[in-house]
Amino acid sequence: MKALEPEDANLVVSLLTGQKTLFKEALAILAKKFGQPDILSEARDFNRTDYYEKEFGGGLQRKIVSFKKTVRPVELAEIKLFTNKVEKDFSAGEKRRVNMDPGYLTLEKFVLASCKNFPHRIYLRAGVYAEATLIYSDNGFRALEWTYPDYGDRWMTALLKEIRKRYALKIKRGLKFD
Repeated sequence: MKALEPEDANLVVSLLTGQKTLFKEALAILAKKFGQPDILSEARDFNRTDYYEKEFGGGLQRKIVSFKKTVRPVELAEIKLFTNKVEKDFSAGEKRRVNMDPGYLTLEKFVLASCKNFPHRIYLRAGVYAEATLIYSDNGFRALEWTYPDYGDRWMTALLKEIRKRYALKIKRGLKFD
């Protein structure tokens, strides 16, 4: 049986910072690399965990950006390496000022890239792993036992559902990543 290539996926990047002015700069860099966004969420307070406070301080906000053009799922490692470089460029010494979590969305799932290995993550290349963070079933995204709480909350899953709806139209129209 011949192996089938997967459909192109919808690139989604989560941006986290305590300095709201950095959103504009970071988004400009992402747009230069990946093209124009089709969905950009409003900044939302991020108070679910103190994991990032030591590095970033308090008052963290998150924005989600979805891009018009699609990407091939195999590109996820390269995309994560790029966003890691951007994070480093924005850093002040050893402390990041912006956190970027790239991932992709398909009709079936939402996948995030990470440089941290855990039993449920699949190694891609160059120190990058992929994690199925949410699955789509029964007309909505469902969190898994390892899903970070902020990715499983109603605001996020509703936003991803809207991105999924637009992604389905992209597939129908045959829009591809250049």
